[in-house]
Amino acid sequence: MGQLRKINFLLLTLALVVPLFSCNPEEENPLQINKKVKEAIFESMQEWYYWNDALPATIDVNQFNSNDELLFTLMYRQLDRWSYLTTREAFNKSFTGQNAGHGFGFGIGPDEGLYVSFVYENSPAGKDNWKRGWEIIEVNGKPISSYKVGNGYNFQLGPNEPGISNSFTFRLPDGTTTTRTNTKAEYQSNSVLHKEVIDTGQKKIGYWVYNSFKATSGISPAKSLEVDDALAFFEEAGIHELIMDLRYNGGGSVNVAEQIMNQLIPQGNSGKLMYTNALNDDKANFNEEYNFEKKGQLELERIVFITSRGSASASELIINCLVPYIEVVLIGEQTYGKPVGSFPLSQFNRTLADNDVELVPVTFAIANANGQAEYYDGFPVDFVAADDPTRDWGDPEEVRFKAALDYLMYGSVGPSARQLYKDHGWAMIDNFKGLEKEFPVY
Repeated sequence: MGQLRKINFLLLTLALVVPLFSCNPEEENPLQINKKVKEAIFESMQEWYYWNDALPATIDVNQFNSNDELLFTLMYRQLDRWSYLTTREAFNKSFTGQNAGHGFGFGIGPDEGLYVSFVYENSPAGKDNWKRGWEIIEVNGKPISSYKVGNGYNFQLGPNEPGISNSFTFRLPDGTTTTRTNTKAEYQSNSVLHKEVIDTGQKKIGYWVYNSFKATSGISPAKSLEVDDALAFFEEAGIHELIMDLRYNGGGSVNVAEQIMNQLIPQGNSGKLMYTNALNDDKANFNEEYNFEKKGQLELERIVFITSRGSASASELIINCLVPYIEVVLIGEQTYGKPVGSFPLSQFNRTLADNDVELVPVTFAIANANGQAEYYDGFPVDFVAADDPTRDWGDPEEVRFKAALDYLMYGSVGPSARQLYKDHGWAMIDNFKGLEKEFPVY
């Protein structure tokens, strides 16, 4: 989860001040620079880390070979699976959907096969017309079985840098096969993978596949124009209920999550508490409450969220904040379990800023209006249902989508949804670390 409003203001203020005092790090000894950066990481963690009371009082930074090794040692690993280091450019690009890579995800089907689970429209895979439901049978000429690692898979596709090519052989839904060589490139990802309205004759149900909380670049305060367009589509259609598919959504911007919640919340709850955030005890003056501000004309009777282990962070924030005010049903698989968030710290520390080191540790926790805060094990679902990447979005026989429709139309979910489910002990999100864990894509 991204930045908070009050912190955003402070970040902006410091961004205007810090460069006035910056120095040229190239004029210093590289070993001395490395030491100063490590000291800056430790000092910033002492100041801002949510679990700063668990940090040592002092530490010899010279004993660590890298910044990542230092951060890993400092992390409160009983609960912290998310703190990371990156660059300011990589951070800003990720939160606005500016990616590099092939631009697809994959998942395990009910038949244990591996399938393309989603494709970003303007990515190299999207431009090559890859589709959800294509079975992956070979990568770089080797069978899928050769890439199995534990409960999951590692395709060994190389770093997400432009120019790197990989070969994929697919079995298409009609039974034919095709081999495609795909070259990684930079692209703008889309968060809205699918949207449609199902008219049952008695009511209209919206189906929205939303894959990451990314803001549109260049807009302040942060918001998503894709979100505005999608919700305007549902508002114009006059939907009564919504299926929001977050099964592969690893999180993203809190501002975009708020943007969505302020349109989904019923008008009668506008002005009521959305959530409270809490920083460490030393930063308690930044703790705040955030209230709903109803936007738009949507008046939903209930929302079904399709979830999985890949649903994390801002996905869980939306679920948690809406539960006190509207009927919420979860179908699919238990969510990941990330009730905490982060904001980047380089703007608070000149050494980090001068050396382009972006430190993004856990800095705050969020509670809903009922005080629900510590869901580190994730949210359990009301109805278990298997993922079915063998079928494209909106296919009436896709297991989780069908289960959601059945519930809204008949009040129950058929037994086959549970019977087809298998806990693989792994999801695509588990293949990623740091910043990439928030926006997992190959």
